[in-house]
Amino acid sequence: MIAIVDYNMGNLASVRNAFDVLGEKVVIESDPEKLAQYDRIILPGVGAFGDAMEHLKTNGMDEAVTQYAQSGKYVLGICLGMQLLFDSSEEFGITSGLGLIPGRVVAFDSSRFHTPLKVPHMGWNRMLTHGHTLFEGLDDGHYLYFVHSYHALCTHEEHSIGECIYGYKFTSAVARDNVMGIQPHPEKSHDNGLRILKNFITL
Repeated sequence: MIAIVDYNMGNLASVRNAFDVLGEKVVIESDPEKLAQYDRIILPGVGAFGDAMEHLKTNGMDEAVTQYAQSGKYVLGICLGMQLLFDSSEEFGITSGLGLIPGRVVAFDSSRFHTPLKVPHMGWNRMLTHGHTLFEGLDDGHYLYFVHSYHALCTHEEHSIGECIYGYKFTSAVARDNVMGIQPHPEKSHDNGLRILKNFITL
């Protein structure tokens, strides 16, 4: 059984619909005490990092997700959900994250752009991956759908399993043992996104 973590900060219906297409039953779960009963969890997220952490802390879901990850079961963070896996974010001041992947989340640095680009980074872009099982069956460079103004900086390079270029190269997918995250939205990325979700199901 797979649970989509409900903390009032994600496009839960779209994520669930993607799993419906794959024929996989998922449960939208808002009770942190029930999280441990699932085989895998999805941590979605849309919005601001600080607000998301406040919502997670409201009923102890932050501790429940952390304990779940520490149990060795698979976790997949999507978009803001991926960013929450890190130690901290610089969005609207410094906010502590879940601390499951060493690193921090920073704003796009437009001073590094060689040509004028709009932020947020929005739309289809090519992601370069490094042979992780999460991307099995996809080309090394495949297109996925992005919407974000901040990106992750991994403390340890080996935790970066995918990069994208928008003005400069940035980490767009991460993994540390059983904890994984992707910056793009697989539920909006058609066949490529569905393949990533299917790979997560079969890990």
